[in-house]
Amino acid sequence: MDTAPLYVDMGTAAGTPAPTEQEARKQGRRPVRLSSQAREAHAEDFIGRCSTRVRPGERVSFGSYFNAFAAGYWRKWTTLSRVRLSVTTRGEGTIVVFRSNAKGALLQQKSIPVSGEQTSVVELDLLPFGDGGWYWFDLVAGRGELLMDTAEWQAPGPAPAAASVTLEITTLNKTSFCLSNLRLLAAHPECLDHVSEVIIVDQGTDKVSAAPGFEEVAKDLDGKLRIIEQSNLGGSGGFSRGMFEACGNGSDYALLMDDDIVIEPESITRLLTFARYCRKPTIVGGHMFDLHHRTALHTLGEIVNPQRIQPDQPYAEMELGHDFLISNLRQTPWMHRRVDVDYNGWWMCLIPTSIIREIGLSMPVFIKWDDVEFGLRAKAHGHQTVSLPGAAVWHISWGDKDDLVGWQAYFHNRNRLMVALMYSPFAKGGRALLGALFADLKHTLSMQYATAKGRVWAMEDLLKGPDALHGMLDTTLPRIRAMLAEHSDTVYLSDPDDFPAAQKETTLGGSAAVAGRPSLKTLLPWGMKTLRKQLFTDVSAEDAARPQARISHQDNKWWTVSQFDSAIVTNAEGTGASWYVRNPQLAKSLLTSAAASMFQLVRRWDGLSAEYKAKMPALTSMESWSKTFAEHTIADSRDRNAHALGERG
Repeated sequence: MDTAPLYVDMGTAAGTPAPTEQEARKQGRRPVRLSSQAREAHAEDFIGRCSTRVRPGERVSFGSYFNAFAAGYWRKWTTLSRVRLSVTTRGEGTIVVFRSNAKGALLQQKSIPVSGEQTSVVELDLLPFGDGGWYWFDLVAGRGELLMDTAEWQAPGPAPAAASVTLEITTLNKTSFCLSNLRLLAAHPECLDHVSEVIIVDQGTDKVSAAPGFEEVAKDLDGKLRIIEQSNLGGSGGFSRGMFEACGNGSDYALLMDDDIVIEPESITRLLTFARYCRKPTIVGGHMFDLHHRTALHTLGEIVNPQRIQPDQPYAEMELGHDFLISNLRQTPWMHRRVDVDYNGWWMCLIPTSIIREIGLSMPVFIKWDDVEFGLRAKAHGHQTVSLPGAAVWHISWGDKDDLVGWQAYFHNRNRLMVALMYSPFAKGGRALLGALFADLKHTLSMQYATAKGRVWAMEDLLKGPDALHGMLDTTLPRIRAMLAEHSDTVYLSDPDDFPAAQKETTLGGSAAVAGRPSLKTLLPWGMKTLRKQLFTDVSAEDAARPQARISHQDNKWWTVSQFDSAIVTNAEGTGASWYVRNPQLAKSLLTSAAASMFQLVRRWDGLSAEYKAKMPALTSMESWSKTFAEHTIADSRDRNAHALGERG
């Protein structure tokens, strides 16, 4: 029931789009709601996965994320010029068909009275959807209840040629997630009709194949499941293995998915159906909803900001973390504009093997930016990526992770600047280097010394060139983890009594206690004062021995933490905290090293850019990855099964 608003909308919607927040501010008025607050759906009315009941006199709309038809996307990328809606009902009532335009205006198309057992068919044109828009329908019950048995969006003519998919999940000690998703897949065999193999690339120590319940779910998947155990080569190594195996077994597509997700199985069918209708080979990705807030959508699509080399949203009116419980599809005008993207996250992404054979596998970068780089590389070769509404998974959001600190900081910094070297259209990477230097400064001033050191290592390794990337896949993380263990700011303890009591026995929190972010006007004098304190003022013995305060994760901002000499800071998950202690000598050393590496990168930018571009085809080739897999494969259940059959023979 926590996901019901993604499937049915119980509210009402008007036909005039509200102004965007930006337009409303210009006009000096508040944005206008398009609808009433949605009522809660009735759980007992959901008869089955594809059927429901509408109570007498009530209206249920299928103008929802998972059930409306994203006509603008089909109009732009596929060969279809029209679509058919087919609805089978029992009882008395009305089917009302709507469409929207790219501005979010709601336009009624047709009203169909129904009675008894009836299948209603409506032919719908895709021509008006050049910039976006959706089709959907509402059910309105008469004096008695109205039952919907089935409803389908159908395409005219013969189906495209059959296609096969290798579904691959990369996992690292997420055994329970993997088993849950395998059970979901087994429970929906219709979504596996075109899946030739389900491959788990297991890179952890808690093996999926040894978990209780594995044998049962493997049996339920009827021989389609294969387990490959290999060294921890990161996301890029796991997903590249999935691409490699898909090309090797003759599949038409590789479907890559994260391990810590919950799948909507219908999404598999939708991604494949859309891809088969595309005019040319196209990467088709699913969206990501928040696993802990199931109606919140991470984003409708992202591009790479070419100036800063950072993920960005194409349109100003789009919002991250949009909650469909508060404002469903029909009530959100900006969601009706088609969003064209540069890449799709590999939490769920369908890639044609023809594209993989043409442009190669992932860059050997372990994690972070591998999916972005692949999307940009495909685009440079003339292949588009589409983030398709109506196909999605649930995944832990970035807001619930310390994604930019600790061991991941190295990969964020190195791989982002690597992408800048290969794809930035601006001299010296535009503002990417300035952003990186500012991040180094923020982490150092925040006493996040382990993070800052990892970022310095990232720059140093980037300057070494691309030749060592494959060899570093399984060695970089252990090296970083050993370094983190030497710094108190990345040693997390779960018991509050593990730390000395704060001097004032208070926790920093609340607007009165937290200093605000410096404005552009005050940033320079504030920054000079803070730098002087952080780099040239000694820490008292008392502050080194006892933290000055406890700081919650949401208050862990550089402009706040930098004002202390020592503090206990909670992590994003709330499972522990670490002790930040100011160290002027270490801070000076880290900033000096960061500045020196940045100077070298600026000086060598053009040569390094040419080197990474020249070496990229070899680094991503089947041959290079084949050698890496051969060195790091521990076991392959296909080989074990073949050996066992040989013994019995």
